[in-house]
Amino acid sequence: LLLGCELTASTKSYTFQVDEEDDSDHILALSVVCLTDGAKDECNVVEVVGRNHENQEIAVPVANLKLSCQPLLSLDNFKLQPPVTFRLAAGSGPVHLAGWHRIMHREDASFEEDDDLSEEDEEELPPVMPAKK
Repeated sequence: LLLGCELTASTKSYTFQVDEEDDSDHILALSVVCLTDGAKDECNVVEVVGRNHENQEIAVPVANLKLSCQPLLSLDNFKLQPPVTFRLAAGSGPVHLAGWHRIMHREDASFEEDDDLSEEDEEELPPVMPAKK
């Protein structure tokens, strides 16, 4: 599923959460944060607010955008565990956030990693030979 939201001076935060009774695993991946039409040339700081392993709220800045020098930032599918809040900590935006939401059902076999190969399954590669003249 695709995710998109916009943070502005009037809408400074957006919270993504899932139903607590849902027994599926949810992954939220943030791909791009960018300034959109109407942005001023000012620093726009976007924070991610979540909870740490001790259930304490933490806020981490993930983007500092300015129209004249860095209007867009690729976050390479920065993975987060819901619930998570995106907050415009500085600036007036508008800042657009885009990413994806993946739901993995616990009984789903695709949840397990099948990419790992044992040493017996790996094929032997022939040695690299020097180029012929």
